[in-house]
Amino acid sequence: MPLHQSIVGLDESQAGCPTTPMGYLQDYRRIRATSEAICAPLADEDYVVQTMPDVSPPKWHLAHVTWFFETFLLKPYLREYRIFNPAYDYLFNSYYQTHGQPFPRPARGSLSRPTVAEIYGYRHYVDGEIERLLLETVMSGEEQRDDEILSRLILGLHHEQQHQELLLMDIKHILAANPLMPVYRSDVAAPVSGGSPPLEWIGFPDGLHSIGRAPSRETFAFDNEIPQHQQYLAPFWLANRPVTNREFMAFIEDGGYRRVDLWLSDGWDRVCDENWEAPLYWEPSQTDWLYRTLGGQKPVDPDAPVCHVSFYEAEAYARWAKARLPTEAEWEVAAAATPIRGNLLESDQLQPVPGQHGGSAPAQMFGDVWEWTGSAYRPYPGFKPLPGSLGEYNGKFMSGQMVLRGGSFATPASHIRHTYRNFYPPHARWAFSGFRLARED
Repeated sequence: MPLHQSIVGLDESQAGCPTTPMGYLQDYRRIRATSEAICAPLADEDYVVQTMPDVSPPKWHLAHVTWFFETFLLKPYLREYRIFNPAYDYLFNSYYQTHGQPFPRPARGSLSRPTVAEIYGYRHYVDGEIERLLLETVMSGEEQRDDEILSRLILGLHHEQQHQELLLMDIKHILAANPLMPVYRSDVAAPVSGGSPPLEWIGFPDGLHSIGRAPSRETFAFDNEIPQHQQYLAPFWLANRPVTNREFMAFIEDGGYRRVDLWLSDGWDRVCDENWEAPLYWEPSQTDWLYRTLGGQKPVDPDAPVCHVSFYEAEAYARWAKARLPTEAEWEVAAAATPIRGNLLESDQLQPVPGQHGGSAPAQMFGDVWEWTGSAYRPYPGFKPLPGSLGEYNGKFMSGQMVLRGGSFATPASHIRHTYRNFYPPHARWAFSGFRLARED
């Protein structure tokens, strides 16, 4: 079944919060069903493969997001809750050191047991208990307790939406590593035909801007988007669209991967140590470039945004193009007046596609590819992590990572917003990541 026929997300536009426990329950059912729809094309053997330490087996993703609901909702709040399997608390804890000792991440692929069927049984058991918890919440009359339950539930839903994108990233890496070249889905939506608009520059004046989100009961934001704060920006120019495959091919043909002067030192070490010659999943053919997609191997679409490039590659290209990457604050200011729509998960394209001209506003700010910025992932002024073990959700990673903005073709539409801060280490290439250029004048 095409994913757009089964993909479902939060009811409220722009990741809003439902107003009743039953509204939360509807969202819970929809989002949990979407994760299983993403995995539906897999064979059981696909669920257990781990191709590198950053990739987790699909079975692990399905279990971990279920562990999150069990650990942070059912155990502390559901009266007389019976744990499904005590061993799962160790096996499917991702990185919560304050909760317990997590199972080693690089060894997740060694878990042939529990079986795929047992993991689905775990999911469905927890789903039934979450429904019981929400029904109990309706009747409890304990306002403070109920608010905390619903707050944790909405965090868990957005956490699962994050893992839906991670599932597609990891499934692609798993299948691409197989010499039989298996196809995830042969029925993905056909890309929109037509070329990309020419590169143009859109100017933004200097000024003081509000960056980030103010805490709100009506709309959700992760803790790393808070607090809202003032930041001065000098005048800047932003490209009207992301860098395309055709433009990146020109960088390759001009020796971009062989010119040490374009690269940061640790980026150049990666180029040499891992023999980078093109974006991840690109392969040269006799006449052109081919690349692996979730719909099989295809000729590289020259007009689509380049994807699967690291921060190092984006930075090197920007130097080659005599430009730079935007800061995350510049990106947020440029996107502030842009509607949140584009080639997101519900489009069912499952790959970046050529964009349309955005007029006087930047185009393709949302969807297609996460866009690397030139900003390190650091806390905003006044940042405070969540209390307890949930404080490990984002804050502990605010070192050695770079910020990406805007979502990709695998991001649920109800999960993305102007202030959303994604982050990866600068060498990461398996993410659905691209970039656009910026300059001062």
